[in-house]
Amino acid sequence: MRKILAVALAAVMLLGMTACRASSAPASTTAAAAEKYVVGICQLVQHDALDAATQGFKDALTEELGDRVTFEEKNASGEPANCTTIVNGFVSSKVDLIMANATPALQAAASATGDIPILGTSVTDYATALEIDNWNGTVGGNISGTSDLAPLSEQAAMIQELFPEAKTVGLLYCSAEANSQYQVDEMTKYLTDMGLTATPFAFTDTNDVASVAQAACDASDVIYIPTDNTAASNTEAIANVVLPAKVPVVAGEEGICAGCGAATLSISYYDIGYATGKMAARILTGEADVSTMPIEYAPQVTKKYNAANCEALGITIPEGYEAMG
Repeated sequence: MRKILAVALAAVMLLGMTACRASSAPASTTAAAAEKYVVGICQLVQHDALDAATQGFKDALTEELGDRVTFEEKNASGEPANCTTIVNGFVSSKVDLIMANATPALQAAASATGDIPILGTSVTDYATALEIDNWNGTVGGNISGTSDLAPLSEQAAMIQELFPEAKTVGLLYCSAEANSQYQVDEMTKYLTDMGLTATPFAFTDTNDVASVAQAACDASDVIYIPTDNTAASNTEAIANVVLPAKVPVVAGEEGICAGCGAATLSISYYDIGYATGKMAARILTGEADVSTMPIEYAPQVTKKYNAANCEALGITIPEGYEAMG
């Protein structure tokens, strides 16, 4: 009997220890799995490139966290002041992370909080956008993200490859966008080194884009438009000027090229948004520290052309270019 009781007592103790471990280990795991996150998305304006970046971000983060993440998605309708209002609302509601889609959204978020993690996307140059000296590839603090910059030297080479007889290049952009100014300055250096005359043509907003585009056409053999959100929102107005004038446009991104361009060195905005979503997942789950995450870039670039516009302009595209879908 004593042996039977001893065996029974040992079994009870073993079951108790097992139950204790079973109840304690899953408790922390369950708590972690049950944690919910709210992510605020501030997008400057609605157009194909930024829309694709936002979708890629949401897809990646949803794949990683499922229904543990919800989004508060706001669009500033092209007004930087609205970005400030939107991100201040995110800060007040204590979202867990802010995704800033385009430079004015990033600048507004950076001014609004130094505590909530911020990830930018569709931002060309973080050093310019955030006025950082001695740029080393990492913002630090509570900010990181992805860049939409395609190699500017390769874009300049594309202009010369497609239009070897061109002597003058007009650089058409919105003066309100700091990253556009950066691209124009860099492209001017590359084009000048190639023996071309590069002239900037800056419009202030949608009201003068057509008149400035006309001035660029009158003075240029080719027009270059950088990754510029205001230009991307006004491609129809630009096309109505450049196509009748028979002046080709080389664009910094595919959305602008689709609207008014002949060719582009294209990145995938969906891909950079997706990469941003992966970064966000690592930050939210504690796997990564936003302050040490370097800015990431598009994994590949592709030479593309707008077949309809090229036909209208009588441009023959060499091998190595992909027709835009």
